[in-house]
Amino acid sequence: MPASKRKSFPWHIVVFLAPAVIIYTLFMIYPLIDSLRLSLYTVEQQGGPEVFVGLGNYQRLFTDPFWQPQITRAVGNTFEFFLIHMFVQNPLALLLASLLSSRFIVGRSIYRTLIFTPSVLSVVLIGFIWQLILSPVFGRALFAQIGIKLPPLLGQAETALPVLSLVSVWQWVGVPMMLFLAALIAIPDELIEAARVDGATGVGVFWRIKLPLIMPTVGIVAVLTFVGNFNAFDLIYTTQGALGAPDYSTDLLGTLFYRTFFGVQLQLPNPTMGTAVAGVMFVIIFTGVLIYLFTWQRRLLRNTVEL
Repeated sequence: MPASKRKSFPWHIVVFLAPAVIIYTLFMIYPLIDSLRLSLYTVEQQGGPEVFVGLGNYQRLFTDPFWQPQITRAVGNTFEFFLIHMFVQNPLALLLASLLSSRFIVGRSIYRTLIFTPSVLSVVLIGFIWQLILSPVFGRALFAQIGIKLPPLLGQAETALPVLSLVSVWQWVGVPMMLFLAALIAIPDELIEAARVDGATGVGVFWRIKLPLIMPTVGIVAVLTFVGNFNAFDLIYTTQGALGAPDYSTDLLGTLFYRTFFGVQLQLPNPTMGTAVAGVMFVIIFTGVLIYLFTWQRRLLRNTVEL
């Protein structure tokens, strides 16, 4: 083939991608790889040299009497935090998106703005406001004015995590709602009209036409919810501190990593064990994403090819 007819290497693509790739590598890829590397070492004394121990830190994390209860509790709490978002936030977001995609709702743009607004507010501000509302002093006096006796929801181990999970749902429900809404709006009106001509009701149109067409978006929202909640940290830290009060009942993997890596109160920092906790978080998230790619995403692609 003559050299003149050969396609030249697309250097312009490299030029445009290089800044993003370099920044992402420096601030994301390199810290991730270095954290996984550090989790394979230990420091026998403060300020001493690193000693390679392989998977010893992970073994210690799941077998040591000090670490095993903490990692087990944190994993369980994080799964509970995720499941509340998965089965409360996402169905609620889908319901709101379905309602706001209807032409019969007056002031749809106002409702969308109001629902989405908490998502752009500072998590510190959200945590402070809800901590004030649910406090035994201010909150109890406030609710007493309307005849409601407010229990110390954030001070009881049985209710603290579910209540904070619902606060997080309130804050972030606008994000999946907008994703669902964009997918619903993209459905051609001809399909909806044809279904109505055939006698389908509003509920029938949703279950038989709309929901199957937005299933790719449902999968994306599910995996984003999974990744986001297993990285959760800020709301718990703002309201309950790094110890996940009361009595570690709100302790997530994010707060366990923070206090292990940086230290808190009488607990000295232990970066190698902290990165081991981060390694557990990475394995869980990576496994969940792989399950999504090789089950849900593959099934959707197979159904698309068959159609």
